[in-house]
Amino acid sequence: MVVSESLLYAVAVAAVVLGNALAVSSASENSKVKIWPMPASVSYGNAHLYLATDFGLSSNYESQILKEAFDGMLAVIKLDHVIDANFSAFNRSSLLQGLHIVVSSPNEQLQYGTDESYKLMVPSPEKPGYAHLEAKTVYGALHGLQTFSQLCYFSIARRVLEVRMSPWTVIDQPRFPYRGLLIDTSRHYLPMTVIKKVIDSMSYAKLNVLHWHIVDTQSFPLEIPSYPKLWNGAYSLSERYSAADAAEVVSYAQKRGINVLAEIDVPGHALSWGVGYPSLWPSKDCQQPLDVSNEFTFKVVDGILSDFSKIFNFKFVHLGGDEVDTTCWTTTPRISKWLKRHRMNESQAYQYFVLRAQNIALSHGYEIVNWEETFNNFGSKLSRKTVVHNWLGAGVAQRVVESGLRCIVSNQDKWYLDHLDTPWQEFYINEPLTNITNSKQQKLVLGGEVCMWGETIDGSDIEQTIWPRAAAAAERLWTPYDKLAKNPREVTGRLAHFRCLLNQRGVAAAPLAGSGRAAPLDPGSCYEQ
Repeated sequence: MVVSESLLYAVAVAAVVLGNALAVSSASENSKVKIWPMPASVSYGNAHLYLATDFGLSSNYESQILKEAFDGMLAVIKLDHVIDANFSAFNRSSLLQGLHIVVSSPNEQLQYGTDESYKLMVPSPEKPGYAHLEAKTVYGALHGLQTFSQLCYFSIARRVLEVRMSPWTVIDQPRFPYRGLLIDTSRHYLPMTVIKKVIDSMSYAKLNVLHWHIVDTQSFPLEIPSYPKLWNGAYSLSERYSAADAAEVVSYAQKRGINVLAEIDVPGHALSWGVGYPSLWPSKDCQQPLDVSNEFTFKVVDGILSDFSKIFNFKFVHLGGDEVDTTCWTTTPRISKWLKRHRMNESQAYQYFVLRAQNIALSHGYEIVNWEETFNNFGSKLSRKTVVHNWLGAGVAQRVVESGLRCIVSNQDKWYLDHLDTPWQEFYINEPLTNITNSKQQKLVLGGEVCMWGETIDGSDIEQTIWPRAAAAAERLWTPYDKLAKNPREVTGRLAHFRCLLNQRGVAAAPLAGSGRAAPLDPGSCYEQ
């Protein structure tokens, strides 16, 4: 009887899987596993595999998203090294010819709740010359590609891409469906190239929502076709985004498994709106919040959300609602008269504005996210389709879900990236479900978000302010609770490895030591800083 070489290799692989594979049961248990964020289930062996020079993609269906992601992954893992190994000297059974991807659903619509699970086997037990990745959706497959990319190393000794510790079996899915990062393009304009680099880096850490805080008091950089003078509030003609630019951001993010949550913050934080339309101001000398007494104000809000609905296809829109100082309403005589005529005090007018804006958003098919002040002031009046965005205080998420509303956690003492004195360890230990023990209420916590407010960041320092601290939160939001390290010290080495991986991929992630965006303290290895 003749036994083929491939069959012998398959038997050998099976033996390794059964006899030598080690399962990793916590984020800190085995320092050999360098994957970030730590998957739900990981096992590995002790063999070495190498990517063939023509390592390619095969799949059960055609997908441009998948093809572009695969090509991008290969470029990322090569790290611009020259692959010039003598492949004829390698044992054929140690070469991976390609990656076979099986996706169950051809539906490529990305939305909140899209299945992001995947299973990765390197090599495939059935076809040992290939790695095997299966997922229910293309977006689960994208996460699997990110994990595969972290298993690959450029071997400087052999001039080849290498997978150590095979066979690998990774079974994975996220703990929370919402894992966000906020960027702020009002305080400082961020060029399109910078936004795309941020999106790329988010995908490496399996974050899946870019919260785009587009406009604020300082500037209004986005084109709104329905009200074309709004972007007169931009800093300059060159610091603007066209509607087509915004659509490009959405498309670019979608191809990386990332939704875009657009925000217009009303009625406060809106002084820049009046540069193009001064009638939105209470008066020339008292310029925010938006004029609650003027019907034109709500026509503009409606026009913005109408235009948003043609660009931003995420099911949620963020309407802000925070830090509203109503002084201009009470000190502007015509608005004060309007309030008296409608038997409202300033607090009631704030509620009126928020609820009316909510109804406009609902009319355009959106569900709503509002900052927590709206809940703290009139939570029972909010639409039941509201997601409350916690940022101020502890215990808010618990009260929100007890009321039956949904919540996103971004408490500023732990998850605000502009707080440079908050170290990565605090980002890691921040638990969105603190004191929420009821399983139904836990499901109302959609997840969390780290916030990169823009007062002191622009294209020159945004990456090192975000990373690696955002990665610490990313693991908290992805990895099952019982696999998270109880002490951040246990994951220091693995996070340092991820930070160095980001540097190698062209992301200016800061050292772990020191405060946010700190520079290296001394000469030394990347892995020790």
